Amino acid sequence: MKGIPHFKEEHCAPALNLEMKKVLDLQAPIMSLQSVLEDLLVATSDGLLHLIHWEGMTNGRKAINLCTVPFSVDLQSSRAGSFLGFTDVHIKDMEYCATLDGFAVVFNDGKVGFITPVSSRFTAEQLHGVWPQDVVDGTCVAVNNKYRLMAFGCASGSVQVYTIDNTTGAMLLSHKLELTPKQYPDIWNKTGAVKLIRWSPDNSVVIVTWEYGGFSLWSVFGAQLICTLGGDFAYRSDGTKKDPLKINSMSWGAEGYHLWVISGFGSQNTEIEADLRSVVKQPSILLFQFIKSVLTVNPCMSNQEQVLLQGEDRLYLNCGETSQTQNPRSSAHSECTTSRETSPFADGGLESQGLSTLLGHRHWHVVQISSTYLESNWPIRFSAIDKLGQNIAVVGKFGFAHYSLLTKKWKLFGNITQEQNMIVTGGLAWWNDFMVLACYNISERQEELRVYLRTLNLDNAFAHVTKAQAETLLLSVFRDMVIVFRADCSICLYSIERKCDGSNTTADIQVLQEVSMSRYIPHPFLVVSVTLTSVSTENGITLKMPQQARDAESIMLNLAGQLIMMQRDRSGPQIREKDSNPNQRKLLPFCPPVVLAQSVENVWTTCRANKQKRHLLEALWLSCGSAGMKVWLPLFPRDHRKPHSFLSQRIMLPFHINIYPLAVLFEDALVLGAVNDTVLYDYLYPRNSAREQLEVFFPFCVVERTSQIYLHHILRQLLVRNLGEQALLLAQSCAALPYFPHVLELMLHEVLEEEATSREPIPDPLLPTVAKYITEFPLFLQTVVHCARKTEYALWNYLFAAVGNPKDLFEECLMAQDLDTAASYLIILQNMEVPAVSRQHATLLFNTALEQGKWDLCRHMIRFLKAIGSGESETPPSTPTAQEPSSSGGFEFFRNRSISLSQSAENVPPSKFSLQKTLSMPSGPSGKRWSKDSDCAENMYIDMMLWRHARRLLEDVRLKDLGCFAAQLGFELISWLCKERTRAARVDNFVIALKRLHKDFLWPLPIIPASSICSPFKNGKYRTVGNLEIEAGISNIQRSQSWLSNIGPTHHEIETVSSQGPHMQDAFLSPLSNKGDECSIGSATDLTESSSMVDGDWTVVDENFSTLSLTQSELEHISMELASKGPHKSQVQLRYLLHIFMEAGCLDWCVVIGLILRESSVINQILVIAQSSEVDGEILQNIKTGLHAVDRWASTDCPGYKPFLNIIKPQLQKLSEITQEQVQPDAFQPTAVGKAPEQSSPRPEESRGSSSHGSILLNETGGSNMVSRKDEDTTEVEEEEPLQDGAYDCSVS
Repeated sequence: MKGIPHFKEEHCAPALNLEMKKVLDLQAPIMSLQSVLEDLLVATSDGLLHLIHWEGMTNGRKAINLCTVPFSVDLQSSRAGSFLGFTDVHIKDMEYCATLDGFAVVFNDGKVGFITPVSSRFTAEQLHGVWPQDVVDGTCVAVNNKYRLMAFGCASGSVQVYTIDNTTGAMLLSHKLELTPKQYPDIWNKTGAVKLIRWSPDNSVVIVTWEYGGFSLWSVFGAQLICTLGGDFAYRSDGTKKDPLKINSMSWGAEGYHLWVISGFGSQNTEIEADLRSVVKQPSILLFQFIKSVLTVNPCMSNQEQVLLQGEDRLYLNCGETSQTQNPRSSAHSECTTSRETSPFADGGLESQGLSTLLGHRHWHVVQISSTYLESNWPIRFSAIDKLGQNIAVVGKFGFAHYSLLTKKWKLFGNITQEQNMIVTGGLAWWNDFMVLACYNISERQEELRVYLRTLNLDNAFAHVTKAQAETLLLSVFRDMVIVFRADCSICLYSIERKCDGSNTTADIQVLQEVSMSRYIPHPFLVVSVTLTSVSTENGITLKMPQQARDAESIMLNLAGQLIMMQRDRSGPQIREKDSNPNQRKLLPFCPPVVLAQSVENVWTTCRANKQKRHLLEALWLSCGSAGMKVWLPLFPRDHRKPHSFLSQRIMLPFHINIYPLAVLFEDALVLGAVNDTVLYDYLYPRNSAREQLEVFFPFCVVERTSQIYLHHILRQLLVRNLGEQALLLAQSCAALPYFPHVLELMLHEVLEEEATSREPIPDPLLPTVAKYITEFPLFLQTVVHCARKTEYALWNYLFAAVGNPKDLFEECLMAQDLDTAASYLIILQNMEVPAVSRQHATLLFNTALEQGKWDLCRHMIRFLKAIGSGESETPPSTPTAQEPSSSGGFEFFRNRSISLSQSAENVPPSKFSLQKTLSMPSGPSGKRWSKDSDCAENMYIDMMLWRHARRLLEDVRLKDLGCFAAQLGFELISWLCKERTRAARVDNFVIALKRLHKDFLWPLPIIPASSICSPFKNGKYRTVGNLEIEAGISNIQRSQSWLSNIGPTHHEIETVSSQGPHMQDAFLSPLSNKGDECSIGSATDLTESSSMVDGDWTVVDENFSTLSLTQSELEHISMELASKGPHKSQVQLRYLLHIFMEAGCLDWCVVIGLILRESSVINQILVIAQSSEVDGEILQNIKTGLHAVDRWASTDCPGYKPFLNIIKPQLQKLSEITQEQVQPDAFQPTAVGKAPEQSSPRPEESRGSSSHGSILLNETGGSNMVSRKDEDTTEVEEEEPLQDGAYDCSVS
């Protein structure tokens, strides 16, 4: 390219030469000039309109006096409209509108109007004017030709946008552009009159400035995109107000990427840094740069799900890789740069991209356009991205280029003459790997439709070219069809298919159908977008053939903001030839067009299908400027029933969102957008009196990505229209979305805020309907409580009047075992009810949390109950009622507890009955006392519940849970066990206790090694021979020596027994361990209660089995360890508990744990303690009977225990002797004095004063192994350490 001679010179700006041709004197000051085709229209201050030819000739036409032009409200009224009967009326501002064929005018008295020639001749007799009645303060006017809109600026600061009614010719108010007091409370009515209005070159945005400074940018139908009267534009970083930027004149640059401004700052020189080089510009010329959405120029991108913004030399995507974290304005642009999309854009794929890629991170992926291409083809006119978001194509002045996001490379035309020979006219679109574009071939002077393959070189030799009859204005792709709209107002449908002939692949394009639209379209320029969709008024149920449902059913045409739909005419016979090629089949004609909506800026639709989300995928999404969005939603009958003939099959639902929509994620129920954000940097420049830097006036601008959920708006609109069933179907299809709970919450919150704060009474409130609707979902309880917690307290009564009493909702949470939600309701109850009620519910929740081992919640509940207690004394007690017991009634509320709990108990599964149990508790007579000393009483009250829970755990032999409970809540277990030694802490049934511990701690029951003669299995029970039992006991003891803890001295009995030595055997049975994990939980749980293993897991090991090079006795020892040891964690836990019970003197529990660990040293230790006279004879008697029961059980059900029981027989006999000694003198021993008050005193729960007895009990159980209360606290702390390390997080699999 560089080699082509004179290339640069040819592309430079041509030299312009201006010379005067003629001077015309119109004898009055000229107010306005307008070019009308070949003429020039001049308005002068004497009320005349002059029509002058460009040659400077008036052609003998007289000037028209405005006083002679009739004006009326519309063109239908009588020809003699009211004349402007004043002598001094003249036109202050006017603009010609080609598509309406007339002038929008503003008169000097503030009235506005529209003057149109009734026939082609432009004379006073042939002109007629219409005007709106209510505008009297007009200041300026601007016309949008594409959308046929006239924007009139007013002295009040608002802009009124009018359109012409097609039937009557009257001026209709379309919308207003005005600042709202809500967004701009301090400036909305202080802007002064509107000074200038300018529509962008692509007609998609309008910029408005005011007399007192500042400007704002709006979309066609009034969505505000930017305004410099608020935020960082208006205030410095220290909060002081800036002077707004005053604008004297402004004009848009090419394609709307720039706004040139002459500011009214004054005449000081201002340096502006642009494109990294400092340029001194004329006094007050400013240049603002913009980026715009691709939808403004290439609307065919609306069937995709990405956001693509285009600037003059770069593109911004929302689907880049996470490594791409460039800031949108990372390259130094003009410091007065403001970036903002000027209208929507969307793009996506047939296979919906993952939510994460489209939402992604906050930053844009910025693609810099190839400078080689830009050098001769600036500026970029169109761009498009493929459905997977991996390839981009851009079109400049000539030709086009494309870029791969994967390889990060641009592809340009190899032959520059081919590039310079084509001008793309109707946009471009991707179809799979092909780019489809409509262009004009300069050398052949021919309109063409071309298809290029991405993977091949860019060359016309590889392109498929189809000639077209007229210029193509718009192009769009739907599935395997291309639809084009031409300048002769015709629509043409093509089929496109991939063709492989040998090595090269091309696409083949065939004409399918042509439709003339000239009857309906006054001017081809008015068509904003044309789309082929599968959307139709029939939503697929009533269609005669199911495959037609997703065919190209209708054409959507945006005609100057009016959305027109043309459906296929299915009234004729529906015969389809089975064997014919689908491309050759006769396509159905289209019905006459129907108007679907007004003020439409963009349309989104998808050709993907998803049975689960039909509502969202078969809907049509519209953005309508200031009116928000609309969705044309299909309504489906439930369970494929036949729909009612009188029910519509679609409904148009409007809803407002807070962002400007650029893309719709159909399945994910999200709208994506972009928003202008500002960064202040005025602190870099010290303010001096001489002059303030321009940068301080204008902050640095960046474009941020935004997204918003819209599902709650749609659900709400359906509920308003009594379409609850449809709302339910729609919500169920979206229930899997991660933010679905948030959707329900938003809907409830918005309706609540609106209705509860409304000043007028609401005749038909929606809140009860919404509340009833939300109950259909399992998230109902969370939704309500989260909404309440985020709403101010004043609205709670209104909310709970609709959703139900919080007490009932709290109890529902308990029934559903949803304790965290119940805790949230507790905070509500605390604010809405008297303290006694919240204490009652807190107690219920605390007990349930204890039962389920939710320790975090338990700790919160303890704090909560203490807080209620401390605040209670100030609260005046309320009058007790049936439902609300008085706060002074102590524990009485357990009797009159809320009825709904007991009523619903019949339907609750058995595991929930623990709730009922916690409530049946007698109230002691001393209950009245504690309210005097609130804190102490509250602690006592909490202790009561903890004690009661500990007792229940002991009664149910849940030692593991007891350990967790004590460690997690800092419960003083030892002191409590000391008190409960002869009551709750007694072991009533040693056998059940033993079995339960085996199960809870995953500890296998012991097994016996047998010689090969004996059959170890008979219905899972053992039959043993000889004294093998002794051997098992020996190997157990040898093993256990290594595990002996420091709980007491090692005794010599073990050595004496083991000195007999094991008998040698020929073979022995050993379990096969595949995992080789001695402590694996799996191997422990595989053992059943009767200690049997699955038969197939046993094998006879031969003598010669010497791979391990171990003696048989060692092998036997290892196998016994494997088979009879639980997980290491359980062992640590059991030893910890053993220590605790020893300290507390609960000897019977120590015996049970000693049995499970099979350590005779424990039994010896108990014997030592038993010989001291302080121990209660009853406990020893209990141990003796318990051990006999275990012996009997071992003989019948679990022979594995027999060897160990035989080893401890001598200790058992000693124990019997001690008990017999103690039976006689028991009554005379001094310990009885201590026992009498202990037994006569009520249980801790029955008397709150019983803490005094605790000291007696503690002293009474003194001895070498006991600790006083003071020391006990320190041991608690030390002993809890292993638990905090997760020792207790074993779970039964």
